[in-house]
Amino acid sequence: MGSFTSAPKIANEDRADCDLELEPQHDVTREELLARCRRELQTLPPQLKRNFTGRYQEQPGPETVRVLQWNLLSQALAEQADGFACCPEAALDWSKRRWRILEEILSYQPDLVCLQEVDHYKFLSASLGSVGFDGTFFPKPDSPCCYVRGNNGPDGCAIFYDRSKFELVRCEKRVLEVFTCQSNQVTLMCVFRRKMDDAELCLVTTHLKARQGGLLSSLRNEQGKDLLDFVRNNRGQRPTIIAGDFNAEPSEPVYRTLLAQRDLPLESSYAVKPGSGVREQEPPYTTWKIRREGEVCHTIDYIFYTKNDF
Repeated sequence: MGSFTSAPKIANEDRADCDLELEPQHDVTREELLARCRRELQTLPPQLKRNFTGRYQEQPGPETVRVLQWNLLSQALAEQADGFACCPEAALDWSKRRWRILEEILSYQPDLVCLQEVDHYKFLSASLGSVGFDGTFFPKPDSPCCYVRGNNGPDGCAIFYDRSKFELVRCEKRVLEVFTCQSNQVTLMCVFRRKMDDAELCLVTTHLKARQGGLLSSLRNEQGKDLLDFVRNNRGQRPTIIAGDFNAEPSEPVYRTLLAQRDLPLESSYAVKPGSGVREQEPPYTTWKIRREGEVCHTIDYIFYTKNDF
């Protein structure tokens, strides 16, 4: 169940960032690398400032874990396949866009990072590695990027973590199945041990099948069930966070499936009223794009967590 295309596959490797020069690991601070990003981007508009609502109103303490979830939009699809009609060409130029992506990640000071549509993993590994992050990557078995001329290899899911705070215990990977048939979507799990107290947690990321329609909605629901089985089989009793692009609005079956598991009680982080624990609606949108066929603004990205553990 791979990419639905008749185009020939072009098997390229991740080599687009061989021009990159960074200091060795531990030799640069986050602030210094942010300054580098802004120098590289000085001909473009400044970073868009966003205000995020926290679940709790009190100030975070040392035990707080900050998780960043982001579908980066693979470069191959951004430039040649997805048809972003209102996006300036300069914003899609990888020589600039890579620094904007890095600027965004560094600005929010995450401890753990979940990314989808990563097709320049070496850049992220080198740049984030220079400020103290390690990571792991799992490509799609038949990435649509590999059918785009000039691609930089397959896209997939990645997890990065601050190695000053966390130690990687183990990593598990799975190609999601639909009725025992492999799909083209993957999931990646990392078990971490927090260095301050040796507490362990599971972090899971995934990217479910895109596009609308009843058939694909049902397919996503089956992928969600397989994802839940994968998590059950590997988490033990650890606190668990599942973050990803589920390509499904809250009205879809997979959303309800994820929140209906008695043996794995999950809550959506942005559907809880700050400071109250009272469940509300999801945000009005998590993605907003304008393609040639029109404008789309909807909620498809989520951070779920085991609600008895956080």
